[in-house]
Amino acid sequence: MTEPDHEPDVVRLPAPASPASPASPKAPAVPAAPTAPAAPAAPAGLPVVGRVGRSWFSIGFQLSLGAVLAYLVVQSVEQVADIVMLTLLALVIAISVDPFVGLLTRVGVRRSWAVGIVLLGLALGVAALSMLFVTPVTNEIGALTRSVPVWLQDLQNHQSTLGKLELKYHIVEKAKQELGSGAGSLVNGIMGAGQFLLTTVTGVFLVVTLTVYFLAGLPTLKDFCLRFVAGSRRAHVAELTDEILLRTGRYMLANLATSVIAGVATFVWLEIFGVPYPAALGVFVGVLDLVPLVGSTIGGIVVSLVALVVSWPVAVATAAFYTAFRMAEDYLITPKAMKYAVEIHPLVTILGVVVGGDLLGLIGALLAIPIAVAVGLVLDDAVFPRIAER
Repeated sequence: MTEPDHEPDVVRLPAPASPASPASPKAPAVPAAPTAPAAPAAPAGLPVVGRVGRSWFSIGFQLSLGAVLAYLVVQSVEQVADIVMLTLLALVIAISVDPFVGLLTRVGVRRSWAVGIVLLGLALGVAALSMLFVTPVTNEIGALTRSVPVWLQDLQNHQSTLGKLELKYHIVEKAKQELGSGAGSLVNGIMGAGQFLLTTVTGVFLVVTLTVYFLAGLPTLKDFCLRFVAGSRRAHVAELTDEILLRTGRYMLANLATSVIAGVATFVWLEIFGVPYPAALGVFVGVLDLVPLVGSTIGGIVVSLVALVVSWPVAVATAAFYTAFRMAEDYLITPKAMKYAVEIHPLVTILGVVVGGDLLGLIGALLAIPIAVAVGLVLDDAVFPRIAER
């Protein structure tokens, strides 16, 4: 009997499954530790009082303290509002004069020397214009001094016009009574006038001093303010700031140009009709015309009253001249000059001046257009493009 020629079949048993194998039996589950129940959510609109112990009393105390501090801040700002406005006026004047300084620096003059040259030119110009008022004021004071003794003699002469008025109304006696009874009011009035004069001189000195400092350090001041801007946007904000400063300077120069036109027109008119002191009155009208809206009107009234020394027809013709000139200035000269200088709509110019003058007075009217220019540029650069992308 022969053996088979093949090997016997080997029965292969399956390999035992490893503990990590999916086929392995699951390990008995370990019971999890009991968890605390979730805290119920606070109702909407109510403050969540944490574990630090904040109470309604502490919240109310903090709100009251914040309201008191806000009130004190508002009161402090109101007290220094005049100084803030004078500072802004000095800054605008410095920005307006800066183009002349830039012109000198571009031809090779150092900025410190350029500032000195411009300030010296301004001082000489103001002094030259002030000299035009020396002769009229001196002549009028001399005429008043010579007229007082004559008026006193006429009061004693009952045949003169003043004497008849004195005899009928007892002007001298009533004047003495008013001076005697109103001595306190007179003293208060004198003290009030002195305080007003002191405040005006102090304000002018402050504006002149700040203008010099701003003009000398305008680039440094601009660089310091730009440090508060993120580095990624600093170059763009610097370009926008330069554009605002440029348009503000153009606005002030355009305002100065319209004032020069008003002063020259006044001089020519008064010279033709023989009204005294035409040069001084022309400068007076030009300075008042720097004040938007009301400046030229006040100047026209004063010049029309001065024209009464010539004749009634000349005074009436002068009033009509200023009425026509005011209309031409408001609807032709100023809107065209402002649109060319600052590139804003004439309606914005008029509304800005009216609103600024109503809120902040004379200084507000002067600052209204530069602020409107700055707001318009910021809106065109940052606000309107984002609205258009939505």
